[in-house]
Amino acid sequence: MDYAAALDTALNRLHDEGRYRTFIDIERRKGAYPSAVWRRPDGTEQDIVVWCGNDYLGMGQHPAVLSAMHEAIEATGAGSGGTRNISGTTVYHKRLEAELADLHRKEAALIFTSAYIANEATLSTLPKLFPGLVILSDALNHASMIEGIRHGNCEKHIFRHNDVAHLRELLEAVEPGRPVVIAFESIYSMDGDFGPMREICDLAEEFGALTYLDEVHAVGMYGPRGAGVAERDGLMDRIDIVNGTLAKAYGVMGGYIAASAKMCDAIRSYAPGFIFTTSLPPAVAAGAAASVAHLKTDQLLRDRHQTQARILKMRLKGLGLPLIDHGSHIVPVHVGNPVKCKMLSDMLLEDFGIYVQPINFPTVPRGTERLRFTPSPVHGPELLDGLVKAMDSLWGRCELNRAHLSA
Repeated sequence: MDYAAALDTALNRLHDEGRYRTFIDIERRKGAYPSAVWRRPDGTEQDIVVWCGNDYLGMGQHPAVLSAMHEAIEATGAGSGGTRNISGTTVYHKRLEAELADLHRKEAALIFTSAYIANEATLSTLPKLFPGLVILSDALNHASMIEGIRHGNCEKHIFRHNDVAHLRELLEAVEPGRPVVIAFESIYSMDGDFGPMREICDLAEEFGALTYLDEVHAVGMYGPRGAGVAERDGLMDRIDIVNGTLAKAYGVMGGYIAASAKMCDAIRSYAPGFIFTTSLPPAVAAGAAASVAHLKTDQLLRDRHQTQARILKMRLKGLGLPLIDHGSHIVPVHVGNPVKCKMLSDMLLEDFGIYVQPINFPTVPRGTERLRFTPSPVHGPELLDGLVKAMDSLWGRCELNRAHLSA
């Protein structure tokens, strides 16, 4: 076996399809977000504006978050020292879990090193806890949810995206008395559409199923205290397990679930992804707790975020660009060609200092390639003007059609 040749073949395939991913070397400057510095391959530097970051509210630069992290690192040092079961549980981890349980009005919360791990570990463990479990999963669920369900080795069925009629059909086909979990998301990040949460909760109640909700693109940003779409819509008490992230709106790192005390205790006790993983550094847990606490009261920041998203969508629609708009904060512009999507991304960066990564297969289906913009409260009018003018100029240069896509 020529291993090097096999690797060349695999990598060349990505290049030929126009979906080879490159990392650019950027340095964020404290207090200057969304501005950053791009270190070019030739060693030169260029000031850029980040338009695709998941630090949706700029909390990664917030003084309260930075102060909490500095305090914790001065008090405890760098790492946690081990897994939660051995020596990696500290007052900072307990404080963060208490903040998260309070946020979602649940009895308990359990933190992981990422929301990916939280999804994978929890969903793969549920079949151990509920023998004969059937999981019904939305077709567009996160990769981490798909992997968790797959690793659980239980019966699973996929319902068409946001199709509650299809979900009902699948529920009706499950033998009465079997345990069932319905796994879905509140906001699907590639199109920015909302899951039919109330209707799914109604079906779960009718058929005696548990609800598993991924709120990673909503926590911090929706609801009176930032608990997500379930809080906004008054449905938190109907969700059994919530998955969230600390790395997007909260601006730090990590993931979690919030649920009943018994559920969290069982996942803690049975999930290898939790048991055998070193816990978050105390400074990270401290910063995340400070961010969660702050956003429980900062509705103005949430309002400014939604306003910026609405303005950007309105202006891009005004140019006739094919924008997907489902009313969320996510702004996907449909390109539909992986080569031109990468070309647009490269030209925006090199010619205009605008950084937005192309979204290609397998993140989205072939033919739906897009640029995904994530405006924040600190993307001011001048930055927004610069982006709109750049998109207007490059859309024509790349010979792309101007046609609005309805939601």
